[in-house]
Amino acid sequence: MSHGHHHHVDPDAGDRRVALAVIVNLALTVAQVIGGVLAGSLSLIADALHNFSDAISLVIAFGARKIARRPANSDMTFGYGRAEVVAALINYTTLIVIGLYLVYEAVLRFFEPEPVVGWMIVVIAGIALVIDVVTALLTFSMAKSSVNIRAAFLHNVADALGSIGVIIAGTLIILFGWQIVDPLVTLMIAGYILWQAFSEIGGVIRVLMLGSPPDTASEDVVDAVRVVDGVTDVHHTHIWMMGEHETALDAHLVIAEGAWTRADAIKADVKAMLAERFGIDHATLELECAAHPCVDRRVFGHGDPADHAHDGPPAAHAHG
Repeated sequence: MSHGHHHHVDPDAGDRRVALAVIVNLALTVAQVIGGVLAGSLSLIADALHNFSDAISLVIAFGARKIARRPANSDMTFGYGRAEVVAALINYTTLIVIGLYLVYEAVLRFFEPEPVVGWMIVVIAGIALVIDVVTALLTFSMAKSSVNIRAAFLHNVADALGSIGVIIAGTLIILFGWQIVDPLVTLMIAGYILWQAFSEIGGVIRVLMLGSPPDTASEDVVDAVRVVDGVTDVHHTHIWMMGEHETALDAHLVIAEGAWTRADAIKADVKAMLAERFGIDHATLELECAAHPCVDRRVFGHGDPADHAHDGPPAAHAHG
């Protein structure tokens, strides 16, 4: 499975590697389909189908990398970085569909077994294994920092394992004539595909649903803000991942009575703390005087706007 991240990776070098991986996988898919049909091997066709999904996932990852580099504009004020997250969601969803289809086909083979030519399976799966390893190596470094390329990378890792399984199946068919091994290996390939897809897709959905970073407790962030000198409370807090590597926060800060003259300095202290302790560099803070805070002061999220009593003096509300 291929997941693409271009963080700290030269974009052009990464693009060349992804493009090469696409070409290699498409060529392999054609060879595996022909071999699978001639050999009558469902496991080889299953591996080919998965390889084709690899090629498609790499194409999607490649396009998403290009789109994600576009600068922010009036239509997309946050930029296009989430294109990679959307690409990862498409790839994982595709994997789940493929995995379920392979389970269906394998179960049918158990009831209606078909003869399989073992030697052809072994030869083609051996070639596939080499190509899978090469493709995985092409995307390995990028996969460390990008959910998009990582999805593609995992595609290829699953393919390599699938090829190993197909080789084992073909060998057992040659040596012992165990035709049942073919659908059994197909089930194992499908199971691995589904396990990987379901284990990774949750993080992608979390980003798209504006969730907070999984490694940061929102309560800890709020507690840290509250102890900053000059802050008496924080509410209407939103913490969300703008992308895989960028977290944003907006919140209302209640400035202590008598501290309004240094409100800007307090805001700067809060922003510095958020960046240093939690890696939150994009923070928007609304300042409220302790004498005129919001009526609805829930810690996370907003209530009905009508519940907000902004009846204090104009100076009591500053944005930054």
